[in-house]
Amino acid sequence: MYPPSSCLSITYDNGSENTEFKKVEAILKNKSYFCEPYHSWEKGAVEQINGLIRRYYPKKTNFSKVSHQQLKKVEEQLNNRPRKCLGFKTPNEVYNELGGALPIRI
Repeated sequence: MYPPSSCLSITYDNGSENTEFKKVEAILKNKSYFCEPYHSWEKGAVEQINGLIRRYYPKKTNFSKVSHQQLKKVEEQLNNRPRKCLGFKTPNEVYNELGGALPIRI
């Protein structure tokens, strides 16, 4: 698991893909917040990552037909993709620099 202080809250958009947020809260012991419907500017990072995810899974994708392994592959690709906003470092590089990631066993 990650250190408890590494994720105090998560802000979601209102998509149906986030219906399991209570399970995430229970596992991470954090708080969940939601953007107002049709106010995408409230959480630009959510919209930006949704756009990246949609390159792999278009809208109306039935995620019950997507394997955990397939999702992990996309997660790894996105977390190892350099971002301009991070000085062209990857999210994984920045996370490791700030405190170090611990391996997750699922």
